[in-house]
Amino acid sequence: MTILQLQKRKQQQQPITMLTCYDTWSAKLLDQQAVDCVLVGDSVAMVMHGYESTIYADMAMMTMHTKAVSRGLTKPLLVADMPFMSYRQGFSKVVECATELMQAGAQAVKLEGAKGNEQVVRHLVESGIPVMGHLGLTPQSVHQLGGHKIQGKDEKRANELLQEAMDLQAWGCFALVLECIPESLAQRLTQQLTIPTIGIGAGRYVDGQVLVLQDMIGCSGEFYPKFLQTFAQVGNAIGQGVGAFCQAVQQRDFPSQAHCYEPLAPQAVEKVGHETSA
Repeated sequence: MTILQLQKRKQQQQPITMLTCYDTWSAKLLDQQAVDCVLVGDSVAMVMHGYESTIYADMAMMTMHTKAVSRGLTKPLLVADMPFMSYRQGFSKVVECATELMQAGAQAVKLEGAKGNEQVVRHLVESGIPVMGHLGLTPQSVHQLGGHKIQGKDEKRANELLQEAMDLQAWGCFALVLECIPESLAQRLTQQLTIPTIGIGAGRYVDGQVLVLQDMIGCSGEFYPKFLQTFAQVGNAIGQGVGAFCQAVQQRDFPSQAHCYEPLAPQAVEKVGHETSA
């Protein structure tokens, strides 16, 4: 999948599928399905490392997971998040960080927000690095936003988001993630933009949908936001499997004889030794 093929999907009104992924094992599973885009999101800090927010993701973390995911993919477009403050430290630093992610296997980078990012987006795009935008609830700014709240509910903020979306498109972004905004606003944005919109908590009228893989397969504990649908209960299956393993070991049912290696017959040992000495 390429950014041009994503654009074609929008033109042909073919919905785009996108999931987060953080390791090679998961990437191989996604590669076998009809997933158009894979995002190595900064949510890795929370999902895989146990932090309370995405601001704890740094370049070392993002690069490591991008490398791991890239080794398991052959078909989807791989996008990696620019972590907190990595694109607010001057052109040399932002290019250095984006280059590191691209060399780790990403085919594009994603950054949050529009205000203050014009020169950064333009510079990256002009440098040959595809950029995906992200508007609405931007987790890296969660403290400034006052928590994980729906964005764009009033007309003033809705108009601001519309302008920001148009700006990101004009600056060269090839697609936008829209997170936790009213469905009607997401529809307006999607209709007015020529680039694809990919929603998470943005309703039905966007060009595609993205979810965190662990949320989608029931592996995120008690995290059940309104926008989430669980498509499989892998978490329950893993728990049952671990419980069955523990019980089998405790009852000495595992390993059984079928799982054990037997010594070579004396004749075989003699023959092996003879051939080795020869």
